[in-house]
Amino acid sequence: MIIRILPEVTVIYILIFARLGSTMMLMPALGETAILVQARLGFALLTTLILYPLVAKTYPPGLSHDFSRLLVFLAGELAVGLAVGLAGRLVMAATQVAGTIIANQLGLGFAMSVDPTQGQQGVLFGNFLSVLAVTMVFVTDLDHLALAGATSSFQLFPPGEWIPVGDFAKASLLLVGEAFQIGIQMSAPFLAFGLVFQLGLGVLSKLMPQFQIYFAAMPLNIAAGMVLFSFLIVTVMLWYMDHVRVGLSRLVPH
Repeated sequence: MIIRILPEVTVIYILIFARLGSTMMLMPALGETAILVQARLGFALLTTLILYPLVAKTYPPGLSHDFSRLLVFLAGELAVGLAVGLAGRLVMAATQVAGTIIANQLGLGFAMSVDPTQGQQGVLFGNFLSVLAVTMVFVTDLDHLALAGATSSFQLFPPGEWIPVGDFAKASLLLVGEAFQIGIQMSAPFLAFGLVFQLGLGVLSKLMPQFQIYFAAMPLNIAAGMVLFSFLIVTVMLWYMDHVRVGLSRLVPH
């Protein structure tokens, strides 16, 4: 009896792991590249073991006897997992947008380093904001909301149903647009500061055409921008975490 049941249990476990594993590879806080791949996969395996008794009944029986049908289910689970993880990842993309704008306004757009959360090149301000955002996700327990979004995908997208490609495309466009909008709103004080500062330098350059005012004012621009950044960082990040909370809440059915 155990031998007859074991293949079906194994197949369903692999399907659940395919969805959760692909989701946690991209989900913010849980899927950062700074976390070892083995650790992320181990966490996904453990989560699959916990959720198995709850979601196993959503899969139809007999999948272990139909290989072609099993491949279709596996492809669907991977697609749903990647879509849910990407949706969560796009919520965190606003920090890089804001960091890039701030760096350009302060004349530090050329100063780049590797973003520890994504493993790719980024401006220093964007990298700092990304790391700070991930830290605040754990501090405010929003990682629980991200995990709830991954597990709630079995209710939003039951296994075996047709994948809503059109809805995924619309959601991706919405999330990308919101990322740019939130990033610009986060950097709005620095846009205003840069506009006023550059206008002042333009007036001074007309009054003193023989003096290289832009070269001399660059250290002042950086220093004033850093002071403004230190004053606004708490308010900006607390406001941004509300956006993260709302974005991750969309993955959890109410």
